[in-house]
Amino acid sequence: MSTVTARHSPAIERSRKEALAFWKVPIAFAIFAAAALVLFILLGRDGVSTFGFAQSDDAFAIPPIPVPVRATGIVVTILLAGLTAYSAVLVRQAKRVPVWLVIVFALVFMVAFLAWGSAGHTLPFTSLLIGTVSLSVPLIFGALGGVIGERAGVVNIAIEGQLLGGAFVAALVASSTGQPLLGLIAAMVAGMLVAFVLAAFSINYFVDQIIVGVVLNVLVLGLTNFLYSQVMVSHPELNAGLRLSPIAIPGLSGIPIIGPILFRQTIIVYLMYIAVAAVYFGLFHTRWGLRLRSVGEHPQAADTVGIDVTGTRFWNVSLAGAIVGLGGAFFTLGSVGRFTEDMTGGQGYIALAAVIFGRWDPIKATLAALLFGFATNLQNILGVIGSPVPSQFMLMLPYVVTIFAVAGLVGQSRPPAADGKPYIKS
Repeated sequence: MSTVTARHSPAIERSRKEALAFWKVPIAFAIFAAAALVLFILLGRDGVSTFGFAQSDDAFAIPPIPVPVRATGIVVTILLAGLTAYSAVLVRQAKRVPVWLVIVFALVFMVAFLAWGSAGHTLPFTSLLIGTVSLSVPLIFGALGGVIGERAGVVNIAIEGQLLGGAFVAALVASSTGQPLLGLIAAMVAGMLVAFVLAAFSINYFVDQIIVGVVLNVLVLGLTNFLYSQVMVSHPELNAGLRLSPIAIPGLSGIPIIGPILFRQTIIVYLMYIAVAAVYFGLFHTRWGLRLRSVGEHPQAADTVGIDVTGTRFWNVSLAGAIVGLGGAFFTLGSVGRFTEDMTGGQGYIALAAVIFGRWDPIKATLAALLFGFATNLQNILGVIGSPVPSQFMLMLPYVVTIFAVAGLVGQSRPPAADGKPYIKS
């Protein structure tokens, strides 16, 4: 009887789960190494891929780098197999696979894939990264809002509605006043209003947070579509297509590769840099962040020491909505200019996946959003240069990554303990 009890003890079961979680990385490595064997060797391509880095405004030009496709594929496949074996050895020794090893594995695989996909062509590498940053801006703002909300204990499914509302209001106000900066402020207000409704129903009235978020997304989608067709179509001056001009930072903007990517951007992107740093610092190094995390981890304990759990959650969810609304403004004021129906295209859900992928950390969520943006822009670049990679595969790649992230295959992810749970004061 004691033997049976030992076999099914919680400690043993927990250790088995932890051991299985450790093996996720070597298994993923093995899958990608097998994919490299098929793509780069069995389906290998001949020729040379040229990686281009120069931009017209660079202080000095970096010459293009030719990469022999087949030889690179062989070397990379061998290297990936070695890294896979090394990760398996680490797990067998009861050690975690370090993050740097995962990064090296991903970069090596990506270099070979880019060379294979652009064989016989010039790959504009700098343009690829510039597009990655642009496509990631709404995702990063959305992920930051998601991190703040979930750290406070509220699942912000309504990120999609906050992005879409911010995009619509930004275009409307900027076109009406001729001032794009007023459009930015209006977008923040719109995002905050959507989050305000989410907070009111989920925190004050204890309505299921997932249901409220989904309803708000549908409501904002229907409302913006109605106003677009009834107001903007008949009054095109209210959708004039105003855009913020890029601001080049003197000195920094001329640095090759880094300058065009980071320092020739609109004010929204520069605000994004500030937002990422501010949220990270505030969350982990200030009294505000300590209170925020406490109501998301253990609201009863926070209430015991005098923290207003309901108020803290309410106003931080509203703050998160303002940040997400600013990201929505990028769709209109920083990108295409004009508002169109459903122009966010489900990016709010991708941002929510970035929160999970980034393990509820602002920096890691930002990196996850950049990964999704890179995957999205990669299919655009490969399509332009005539790559044989099917565009349909590249279009679904961000969503495949999302599924892997939500399924927890990127590692053991633990949300805040009180995430999604209403707090009823006893």
